Amino acid sequence: MIKLFSSIAFALFSVSAWAAGLSAFSTTPGSQPPAPWQVVGLPERYAKPISQFELVDLDGAHVLRVKADKSWGSLVHPVNEAVKPSSILRWKWRLDQPLSKTDIHAKATEDSALKVCLSFDMSADKIPDGERALFKFAQLLSKEKIPTATLCYIWGGKEAIGYEQASLFTARVRFIVLANEGTPLKTWQSKERNIYADFLKAFGQEAGTVPALSAILIGADADNTQGSSMGYVGDVQLSTPAQ
Repeated sequence: MIKLFSSIAFALFSVSAWAAGLSAFSTTPGSQPPAPWQVVGLPERYAKPISQFELVDLDGAHVLRVKADKSWGSLVHPVNEAVKPSSILRWKWRLDQPLSKTDIHAKATEDSALKVCLSFDMSADKIPDGERALFKFAQLLSKEKIPTATLCYIWGGKEAIGYEQASLFTARVRFIVLANEGTPLKTWQSKERNIYADFLKAFGQEAGTVPALSAILIGADADNTQGSSMGYVGDVQLSTPAQ
């Protein structure tokens, strides 16, 4: 559990909350993602390589390249944003090199070649009784605040598009599969999700209401399958249209 949350927790601890719009990749010169995006891996005690995040030119745009090689890592953007019924997350992504063994039905293969995740500031009191003691124990062992609810949109394997499942490592993370092994490679896919509705579907029985959004993450991990992958993500946009 601590391993799964350490990158998010570290980023929330080390970077101040960001209330403005998300920093864009497309308008940032050079190869380094703009602040406050921050690359975060696992603590040194896990001895895991960190997935690579680099800005590159592709198809006439400046985008983020995400590479995993037996590694684990996230690019994290802290936010401090109230979530409303009209709150929308938009991005585009493409996968050029998939993970052949990824399968979220087993711990040994719970990896993803691409994922876009949302971390929410849900009260720990909302965690079900059976999990709360373990969560609090993990929090005692961590130097940083561990997020209580994280929703990840993933590029899966054999899972059907739209399939939803809690992580087998911790129910504090929920997955929604938006692309799979049948999704065309080397082809841009545009995505749009209603954050409010997705949170309630994933965590509504626990929370009842939708808490504030505390971080957005882009990730790739291949440490369980010991594989490698490469994909790209364009600008991630967060908006709340007037109703």
